[in-house]
Amino acid sequence: MSVSLFDQFMSPTYLGIPLLAIALTLPWVLYPSPSARWLNNRLLTLQSWFVNRFTQQILTPLSVGGHKWALILTSLMAFILTLNILGLLPYTFTPTTQLSLNLGLAVPLWLATVLIGLRNQPTAALGHLLPEGTPTPLIPILIIIETISLFIRPLALGVRLTANLTAGHLLMQLTSTAAFALLSTSPMVAALTTALLFLLTLLEVAVAMIQAYVFVLLLSLYLQENV
Repeated sequence: MSVSLFDQFMSPTYLGIPLLAIALTLPWVLYPSPSARWLNNRLLTLQSWFVNRFTQQILTPLSVGGHKWALILTSLMAFILTLNILGLLPYTFTPTTQLSLNLGLAVPLWLATVLIGLRNQPTAALGHLLPEGTPTPLIPILIIIETISLFIRPLALGVRLTANLTAGHLLMQLTSTAAFALLSTSPMVAALTTALLFLLTLLEVAVAMIQAYVFVLLLSLYLQENV
């Protein structure tokens, strides 16, 4: 019986216990805690530099009211980035290939930005649903379209992350399967396929980092509209 290619994206279980919870708590175990020493080691220095640079870049276009989200956005970036990269290791599972997890991250955070906009500036938040100077006959249609586009935002956040990681993992599995199949019949072609697989792995590492950044960047843009 042939195994489906999508079986690798099923949530693994051990003795009936889903291992997704362990995978979600693993990133926080890997990061070292800052120490009280005057001089940190190289790992802590690199970690602090990354956090400072990312926080500065993501909060630059935001107003002062959006700076309260610095801890949430930076932690979310580190969390998604670690899960994406750890999923590229052999015999591992990528939780961010699950649409349910990505929507569970996207929907509450998007809803929080919308509620903040409705609380702080309700006129401007509702004004996004109807551009200024719209002809009267087009007002109902534009309100419906803008409302749909507003509710599609969290779905787009979750589906984008899931689709990019799933497509990359499938392409890597297909390429590795072809390399193993060609090893006995055509070693030269198998070597070329292995080189292609190596390049795909590098590309997938870049995609894992870029998609984590894009997820947080889009969330910060949604927050920028509401603060």
